[in-house]
Amino acid sequence: MIRVMLVDDQALLRAGFRMVLNAQPDIEVVAEVGDGAAAVEVARGGGVDVVLMDVRMPVMDGVEATRLIRAAEDGPRVLILTTFDLDDYAFTALKAGASGFLLKDVPPSDLVSAIHSVHSGDAVVAPSTTRRLLERFAVHLPSPGTSEPTVLGGLTAREREVLVLVARGLSNGEIAERLDLAEATVKTHLGRVLAKLGLRDRAQVVVYAYESGLVTPHSTDS
Repeated sequence: MIRVMLVDDQALLRAGFRMVLNAQPDIEVVAEVGDGAAAVEVARGGGVDVVLMDVRMPVMDGVEATRLIRAAEDGPRVLILTTFDLDDYAFTALKAGASGFLLKDVPPSDLVSAIHSVHSGDAVVAPSTTRRLLERFAVHLPSPGTSEPTVLGGLTAREREVLVLVARGLSNGEIAERLDLAEATVKTHLGRVLAKLGLRDRAQVVVYAYESGLVTPHSTDS
């Protein structure tokens, strides 16, 4: 059973998500709160696997709450909830340790799929959504031609390929097909990328690739 906490200051939205999720045979909403500070307290008590986190809330916003939750050892994974126009805080939340982001009007089936993905250790970073989000931050990202971080020199050519494709939103299966590799081999390469760059998950791979200039918003696949 995947134990979910809903964090949003809109009770009606929480009620809608709760109804959808509690109808699933392997998902249970075990807590719901209206601000980030309360979310941190509940998360510290254990018993939560995945947090659906709004960003704009009273007391403590979702970015700071995400940072505190993910800083704790064995803390639950966090999915950020954004508005239709993509919240300005979403990119910062990924840097803080969120495993991805969802639009608040996400179809129920996509919501359930995203929770399963995050719970299994994957990230929810759709390439088209990522591109639109990162284009809003393009002014803060390195310009083409900017020198790469020296740590990238520690990656093999294949590991760099995997890094770029992960940043463009491809799944392990899609990367395997693209590079003509076994999916298990892709997982091995990705594990080495994470270890060498000191990253936690695929979401942070995306952030790193864009911040280093290895991938730019306009080079992302649709």
